[in-house]
Amino acid sequence: MIKLGVLVPHAPISVTGVGRPADLEQINDTITAMGLINEMLAQEPPETLVVFTPHGTVYSDALIVYQDRILTGGLERFGLDRQWQWETDLELAKKIVDRSVVRGLPAYGMKVAEASRGRLSEGLDHGVLVPLSFFEDTWVSRVKLVVIPSSYLPLEELYQFGKVIQEAAFDLERNVAVVASGDLSHCLKPGAPAPYDPHGEEFDHKMVELINQSAVQEFFKLDPVLLEKAAECGFRSLIMLLGALDGFKFESKVHSYQGPFGVGYGVASFHPQDERPSLVELLLQTRHNLVKSRREKESLLVRYARLVIESNLKGEKDYLLDDSNQFSGEKAGVFVSIKKHGQLRGCIGTTEPTRSNILEEVKQNAISAATRDPRFEPVSIDELADLVYSVDVLKPAEPITAMEELDPARYGVIVRSGYRTGLLLPNLEGIETAAEQVAIAKKKAGIGPKEPVELERFEVVRYL
Repeated sequence: MIKLGVLVPHAPISVTGVGRPADLEQINDTITAMGLINEMLAQEPPETLVVFTPHGTVYSDALIVYQDRILTGGLERFGLDRQWQWETDLELAKKIVDRSVVRGLPAYGMKVAEASRGRLSEGLDHGVLVPLSFFEDTWVSRVKLVVIPSSYLPLEELYQFGKVIQEAAFDLERNVAVVASGDLSHCLKPGAPAPYDPHGEEFDHKMVELINQSAVQEFFKLDPVLLEKAAECGFRSLIMLLGALDGFKFESKVHSYQGPFGVGYGVASFHPQDERPSLVELLLQTRHNLVKSRREKESLLVRYARLVIESNLKGEKDYLLDDSNQFSGEKAGVFVSIKKHGQLRGCIGTTEPTRSNILEEVKQNAISAATRDPRFEPVSIDELADLVYSVDVLKPAEPITAMEELDPARYGVIVRSGYRTGLLLPNLEGIETAAEQVAIAKKKAGIGPKEPVELERFEVVRYL
């Protein structure tokens, strides 16, 4: 069973031999808290450590469980001449994958080199090695590992996967501790790894608060924009850890929180106690209800875009709307956007009309967004139930001479430099300033951040 769970940072600067004495002094509370975690684990050393890392090969649509018999790695690129080596608990790793498949979760056993898809792999990443370097060799050298990179699957499925790990450990009567490796916000101050954003501090404070309250369901209610703005890397590891404790009350406590270098370092422990009802089905049903509610409230154009895509993928005849006459005589440029679990899944559009009416424009761009967006694999039939759509009908664009004439909540922007053109729709989650809007449009067009551009703005009517 799961004896203990911990959330730990993985900053190489915290490791003696990497961080300078002055650096180590600034994060002394973090180092002390890591020593406390080591003491907790050493009291009754686990047979296996299951480690979640956000710095392995992360897949958007799958969970990977490393299957190498021996796992090795070092921190040479951070200036530390030391190698570590552990044996994988292959029996537990296989049991986790097998149970995941039964649950309908896309989990696969792979070796590190195979998971990296041909990219040079140097073994275990610092998301694994840094936390484990704080644990005393007297006990940690004798444990086995199961290492699992994070994934961009929906949070509810990551939580369910954590539950699978708990069940697999129970099946094998394995004494397991779970290590959720992850830093918090990376944008706490100017000069941090990510540009400064006040949302970072807000996110970190909220995480500390919720952990200390053991408030599992509240993590699933956090604003996705806050998560994105915080530039964090530990949230999904934490969700899997919470899933591994599903069905048990637990005492959780943040032992230290620091951010002197602009990155939030949180050290917390999770001690399982008495049994309680599982939250897995409740969380999955809540997600299902949200999608169902959206379907019931869809506008005509969004319903048309969705049904066109569904009929196209299923090989059925085109779907016709009984109440579509209001758009049959209008022409306009149209963008169709598709999201899955809050992440963009496809977006294709036309800035000016190319078809006989708006419905035909929606039809063309809906199919293109689902099957021809070069940034994504084509949408598959088994994804349809989780997709959320929006349709933007564009008004004619007008040239402007300065960014001061932009308002990202009201206007979309078109940037032009020679043959390169980039467009960004208005009122997008997380885009709060004209500068952000123009920077993203430039990046989409392959235009350098300092290159001059011609600007145009436009308004849209957004259908949800």
